[in-house]
Amino acid sequence: MGGFDWSQILPYIAVGFAAQIVDGALGMAFGVINSTLLVSVLGMPPALASASVHAVETFTTAASGVSHIVHRNVDWKLFRRLVIPGVIGGVLGAYVLSSIDAGIARPFVMTYLAAIGLYLLWRAWRGRVEPRQPKIIEPLGLAGGFLDAAGGGGWGPVVTSNLLVQGSTPRTTIGTVNTSEFFLTATVSATFFATMGFAAFTMTTIGLLIGGLIAAPFGGFLAKRVPARPMMALVGALLTVTSAYSVYLALR
Repeated sequence: MGGFDWSQILPYIAVGFAAQIVDGALGMAFGVINSTLLVSVLGMPPALASASVHAVETFTTAASGVSHIVHRNVDWKLFRRLVIPGVIGGVLGAYVLSSIDAGIARPFVMTYLAAIGLYLLWRAWRGRVEPRQPKIIEPLGLAGGFLDAAGGGGWGPVVTSNLLVQGSTPRTTIGTVNTSEFFLTATVSATFFATMGFAAFTMTTIGLLIGGLIAAPFGGFLAKRVPARPMMALVGALLTVTSAYSVYLALR
């Protein structure tokens, strides 16, 4: 690879690695972290940033899903109820973002997610986390898929956090949401490819992909080892910080 400057791609490998470690262990943040970087720091248009992130996630979610399956972190009944609505929502969101500016709604969605993060922190601080069977699943998958494609990230924050609020067990929730995300990202990537062509495949994308693939196998192991209460606190803290920062960037 003569003439290839690794100094230009190494920062993105590091970001992809860190984002995927967080995403695999806590069920969220790969899209949020990377989309925030691409749009806010590099000035990339939201549609192109979302397309780039989803192109990368098609591979990283496959690797992460295999890791969660191996560690038996997947609730297959929950998986079946999430994946089809998620794919439908993802196609709609990708079409909307490719057609109009969906950034207007982003501050409102991020404010809601920050509030969910604070609630999860309160539940973790309050004491024992009692598992319950979640009741609202399909509408959650539809909304999560739409917001993920339209906002460049959101499947994990929306779906994982709301399932945890309903009382779902953290380990299987994170494993199931991560595994089902592969089908969402593959569909969203195909939709973006149909509307934008190969524009999403840049050197930035390759760097994020390399870092994400290196980190992906560790997610299932971490999700299996971290106890429910600390895991819920970590999810709440991450959700609150990333969502509040996104609101700040959108309103400044």
